[in-house]
Amino acid sequence: VQLQASGGGLVQAGGSLRLSCAASGRTFSNYVMGWFRQAPGKEREFVAGINSNGVSTAYTDSVKGRFTISRDNAKNTVYLQMNTLKPEDTALYYCAAGTLRYSSTWYDDAQYDYWGQGTQVTVSS
Repeated sequence: VQLQASGGGLVQAGGSLRLSCAASGRTFSNYVMGWFRQAPGKEREFVAGINSNGVSTAYTDSVKGRFTISRDNAKNTVYLQMNTLKPEDTALYYCAAGTLRYSSTWYDDAQYDYWGQGTQVTVSS
């Protein structure tokens, strides 16, 4: 699976962005999709995950109520709607795909097989 993330940019605190991740190469609907982020000097962290049919989602606590992950299997695309952005959301955001069996493993980046190139999100205060 090849993944292409887009939609990042510079936004003021309180603003919104929608990230997209377009997949190609294999059957997109077979994969769990995740969004991760990495800020300078920090480890990559899980942001959100969604199962193959889009019914189940999970979020890290710091983004719950502000971010929404969704997918459109007809378009081979996963989205991350980010609202009420904060300066601490500033990071390089990556999408990832994997055949994870249990939602309890979605936070673990080692479980994912394919990664996009990342898109930068910068939130100014």
